[in-house]
Amino acid sequence: MSSNTLTPTSMESPSVWDDMDRYGSGRKHKPLQLTRGSAMGQMFIMGFDGTEVTPQIRKLIEKHYLGTILLTAKNLKSAEQTAKLVLDLQTIAHNAGHPVPLAIGLDQENGGVNSLFDEAYIRQFPSAMGVAATGSTEMAYEIAKATGQELSAVGINWIMGPCLDVLTNVKNQPLGVRSMGDDPEEVSRFGVAYMKGYKDAGLATCGKHFPSYGNLEFLGSSLDVPIIRDSLEQLSLSALVPFRNAISHGVDGMMVGGCAMSSAGVNVMHACLSEQVVDNLLRDDLGFDGIVMSECLEMEALSQNIGVGGGTIMAVNAGCDLVLLCRLFSIQEEAIKYLKLGYQDGAITAARIRKSLKRMLDLKATCTNWEKALNPVGISSLSTLQPSHSALSAEAYNASITVVRDKDRLLPLSNILDPEDEVLLLTPLVKPLPASALSKGLTGGSIMSPGSSTPWGKSVSLMSGENVFRELGRTIARKRQGRVLHTSYTAHGIRPSHEKLINRASALVVVTADANQNLYQSGFTKHAAMICKSQASRGRERREKPMIVVSVSSPYDFALDTSIGTYVCTYDFTETALHTLVDVLFGDLSPTGALPGTISQSLKTHHAKQHWLVENFDEERDSKALDDLLQIIEQEGPVNQRSELFGCSSKTFLLHNAGIEESHYVVRNSSTRSLLGFCCTYFFKSTATGVIGAILVDPDRRKLSIGHSLHQRAIRNMLQRGGIKRFKLGSRLPGVFLGIPTNKTMERKQLRRWFASIGWDTALSRPVCSMILKDLSRWSAPENIVRSMQHAEVEFELVHGRHHADSILEHVKTSSRQGVMEIYQLALADQTSCGVICAKRPKDGALLGTVVLCSPGASWAEAIPPLKDTNEITWAISGPVIAPRVGEYSTMLQGLILLGIRQVKKQQADAVLLDCVDGDGHFDSLSAMGFSVLHNFEEVSCDADSMSVPG
Repeated sequence: MSSNTLTPTSMESPSVWDDMDRYGSGRKHKPLQLTRGSAMGQMFIMGFDGTEVTPQIRKLIEKHYLGTILLTAKNLKSAEQTAKLVLDLQTIAHNAGHPVPLAIGLDQENGGVNSLFDEAYIRQFPSAMGVAATGSTEMAYEIAKATGQELSAVGINWIMGPCLDVLTNVKNQPLGVRSMGDDPEEVSRFGVAYMKGYKDAGLATCGKHFPSYGNLEFLGSSLDVPIIRDSLEQLSLSALVPFRNAISHGVDGMMVGGCAMSSAGVNVMHACLSEQVVDNLLRDDLGFDGIVMSECLEMEALSQNIGVGGGTIMAVNAGCDLVLLCRLFSIQEEAIKYLKLGYQDGAITAARIRKSLKRMLDLKATCTNWEKALNPVGISSLSTLQPSHSALSAEAYNASITVVRDKDRLLPLSNILDPEDEVLLLTPLVKPLPASALSKGLTGGSIMSPGSSTPWGKSVSLMSGENVFRELGRTIARKRQGRVLHTSYTAHGIRPSHEKLINRASALVVVTADANQNLYQSGFTKHAAMICKSQASRGRERREKPMIVVSVSSPYDFALDTSIGTYVCTYDFTETALHTLVDVLFGDLSPTGALPGTISQSLKTHHAKQHWLVENFDEERDSKALDDLLQIIEQEGPVNQRSELFGCSSKTFLLHNAGIEESHYVVRNSSTRSLLGFCCTYFFKSTATGVIGAILVDPDRRKLSIGHSLHQRAIRNMLQRGGIKRFKLGSRLPGVFLGIPTNKTMERKQLRRWFASIGWDTALSRPVCSMILKDLSRWSAPENIVRSMQHAEVEFELVHGRHHADSILEHVKTSSRQGVMEIYQLALADQTSCGVICAKRPKDGALLGTVVLCSPGASWAEAIPPLKDTNEITWAISGPVIAPRVGEYSTMLQGLILLGIRQVKKQQADAVLLDCVDGDGHFDSLSAMGFSVLHNFEEVSCDADSMSVPG
């Protein structure tokens, strides 16, 4: 039999794999007796319940040659007990004839995710994001090394870290402070530092959670798999950057998540079961040849959708070397059974098993041998390490705590409070600090979705968080030697009891924990702030009641909300973190931490994660490419809904008007000459308004900061130009986007959030719309409008040409709306295709109102896309201007439009477009005439002084 061939018979017999005689890379060892049991057992990582060896885990080691064990908090009571448990497990493996020791893994991310707690011997360090807040990769290295030394002392040889996820969506993600932030380069630097620290302590490493848990979409049910919607290109530019760098620096293992992926080019139900993700993306594209571990196959969505047996075979064939099964013995045995059946049936090849075994032996060679496994250094080593590690812990927390804002200089509290003043501490009822992703199987085996209502279980779980904050209150009281009031709050909001305490207290400290997932906390905090504002002191200097908000988990709770004047972040609510917080609140410590990632660069806008080269639009070079981009974006929309870009071409955005300065920008692929993005801007001299008329990005290139880069360039250039009094999103000339499109609810919310994140105050938006009247041949004027116009003391006249310009343009000056003056100037200059309907007072000829009529043949009709509809002849009624002295505005508007419709109908037109209508005042009166909404928008504007030059 060839040494490269493995048959079902050889798996049943005592034959050995004579070519697997290396213990690790390049190290000779005695031939490994890899029969069926030892071969298959090396391909699983399993957990168990209990703080002592159970019959079940013993059977897995002795009978099935289980090669890797994952320990969790439920297995561990203390450092001494952990050391004994690990030694017992290794001794069983050695006595059972295992050729190499067990790999024994553990999650010890610090912050709130530690499996091993021991106040005497195991030091507490900040969470990953807390360490990133120190700004020091040297600190990250030292913390990782210290953590690794402590774990190694009790016999652990493989740490499930570092966490390499980039929070590309900082809100509503369960990872929170377990990630190092939202900047892929920063996560990379800290991830590599952690990895080096672990390795120098003698541990093997495991990056997680590939391809990223930083932007998951949760559908609600525990049977629904969280989904990654980012394309492979988007992932490559952001989320995969830390994984790629970790691979280049020699990470030993990689955990692949159980999430789904759905985007252009990839559509898989579970990443860890997909050959496209594991073998193609991770191994071929990123060049990883270490151990790949699956997500726990006991995860409810996975086990229910596929089953553990089928999932095991799929994971191995996808490229996973280790299959994770966290807890249930019956399921663990089922997985082993199916792996053997898969081999016997030919579903899994001998070559595939050999690859995994080779990798597993290589990993074990880096972190263990029998001498080390059976003789751990133990508690005596921990006693020696304790002083230096305690000092490092204090240094790390001191450098981590971040004061994001202190606008009213409330800190330290000792400067503004008298000894007799009472401080009120308001804290949420939090769940226990979360277990790691790998040990989720112990509580149901599912990735926790934000806002999920997991049962509390026993009351002790509820009290764990409350006890932490009760101790915080005691620490504050001891520090200031004064009275501290402390109460909790829940989703019921501010109750009368809370109001009484707020009224009584001289200052408030409000604690939040992931308020962006637990929205009641945000609401409670805002309500408390409102009460404090209403209770300003009555001294010579009016001052609000002091209120400090402390986020003890995600810093994103109020990082961008400047209405919270004093905001402090601790990044976890361990006792060590909260003791350090008290030192900051009372001036014993000057905080030096800074918000990690892009959020620290600006508290007004998120800076782009990629900086694209933005070029000036070149009409000759870029017109064809812009036409192509417009077509791509238009085709993206629903078939039954008319796009705002319908009828648009590159000419639509090029006004060539002496009264309007225009500058347009592109992000382009210089090789293919295609446009990835386009932005058009205009300066209307008549109103000194700077306008962004459109920002367009190729649908396949969104979320890559192209729009952000275009916006930065546009705003910067307009500000440098000078003379601008106001900025505006949306333009009526060209009339493509009058503002932020609002026809689609989800798109509206996303766009509002995006523009708000780059500095626009979308809360001050104004609804506008375009309206259309179709089937003119069958339309007749409503009788009530006709009657009211017959009794109005108004004369109407249709005029053409420049000789009417003086009086009409003088009248139009009464309107401050951007683009209106320019529309009238264009109409008066084109007397063959345009006209102006004037409403005059009979006794003196004074102008009371005007509107513009524009035919599809007008010189500027290109700027109004609906007029270019080749299926029907459409005219536009544009720019109504009613004199301020007119009392019945709606009646006058209806009269002008009625006359306009009659004129257009004489031209055998099919439809009439109202290109811009105020959505909050005249919608009903125009609907009564037969008009329906074509497109809805939100017009956003701001003073030029409030817009800053982007960095």
